[in-house]
Amino acid sequence: MHLAQELILKKREGIALSREEIVAFVAGVCDRSVTDAQIAAFAMATWFRGMSPQEQMALTLAIRDSGSVLQWPDLDGPVVDKHSTGGVGDLVSLVLAPVLAACGAYVPMISGRGLGHTGGTLDKLESIPGFQTAPNIGRLQKWVTEHGLAIVGQSAELVPADRRLYAVRDETATVASVPLIVSSILSKKLAEGLDALVMDIKFGSGAFMAGQNEAAQLAHEICEVARAAGLSCNALITDMDQPLAWSAGNALEVREAIEFLRGAARNSRLLAVVLELSAELLQLGGLAASREEGRAMALKKLESGHAAERFAVMVRNQGGPARLLENPDASLPAAAVVRPVFAARDGFVTRIDMRAVGMVVVRLGGGRLRAEDAIDPAVGLSALSPLGQAVDDQKPVAIVHAASQSAWEEAAAAVQAAIRIGPEPPVEKSVVAGRMGG
Repeated sequence: MHLAQELILKKREGIALSREEIVAFVAGVCDRSVTDAQIAAFAMATWFRGMSPQEQMALTLAIRDSGSVLQWPDLDGPVVDKHSTGGVGDLVSLVLAPVLAACGAYVPMISGRGLGHTGGTLDKLESIPGFQTAPNIGRLQKWVTEHGLAIVGQSAELVPADRRLYAVRDETATVASVPLIVSSILSKKLAEGLDALVMDIKFGSGAFMAGQNEAAQLAHEICEVARAAGLSCNALITDMDQPLAWSAGNALEVREAIEFLRGAARNSRLLAVVLELSAELLQLGGLAASREEGRAMALKKLESGHAAERFAVMVRNQGGPARLLENPDASLPAAAVVRPVFAARDGFVTRIDMRAVGMVVVRLGGGRLRAEDAIDPAVGLSALSPLGQAVDDQKPVAIVHAASQSAWEEAAAAVQAAIRIGPEPPVEKSVVAGRMGG
């Protein structure tokens, strides 16, 4: 028997762990013979000492095998997914999954909840009345097989070890440990039974990885471990020094996703990321001969409305309103106080502290600092100004959606403090800074 404290001691001293030791530790996480304190100590030791590729692979597979692994024997297209390392206003999953399904791929997306300053896809979807994110495996497979997509959460059936490990990591400031990120992400994706995966690795003030070099290193390690496990995987490295969309907040991001899919309004940064991720996955999955062809396929499905139709089908399948796309305001919650915030002076937005922006949403009640915190789906920010936006007494830097006047006032002050105004716009940067893969 491998005692947890012995394993922690070895990792603390920088001694490599065996596959058997890691498997035993993960089993103890599941049956709760390993305590939260021991998980925290293991996470911190891993933060400082790191893991070899062999240890990362063993941990990834042990977490994957803590639950069921999905099988897809009779599909006529590839099973694909993407994963983002988290950002502010990152509603990519809400539009990417229906785009891919419209192109002929199958997308069984296991997503997470927001913790810290970044939002979570499940929280966004649960702002839709009735939307179910915890089906059994049979229902998940039925939805994906018949309609091409489903977005769900972890469960006792799928990677249960990761749910407990992640909660402790978040409380102990070890979320950004590269080996633990790799194992957490890939265990979920391998449990989906994928043919292809693309990672969206973010860097900047709104990301867990502040520097582009750090993001590139994480992208390399995830791709290497995924390929060693037999999964085709590429990665994009994307900028999170400004909002990816115009909204940050659960129901607000769902509204923006609906507008995006319907073609009513499409943020250019969001569109760029969606098309590039689509291009990678459609090529990796064999549905497109090149990234250029995949990009064109994805744009065609957006413009034709087929992707919007797939989103509507997903919402109905998972218990949401039948006419959400036609009339989102009839179903999505709205905040009590909705007012714009203006900059202290005229000029151009030259810098945005995106972590601070994300924390504004959390303090409004739209995110959580602890796993058990409740969420107000209506609150958040809309009309977020990007870098280079001209602002004055007629053009606000954002609109705050709050539950009360006092909450609005606190949020407005924090938004003003997070955004710097200058006399000239900054040099424009591409949202996609690089890629990793074949």
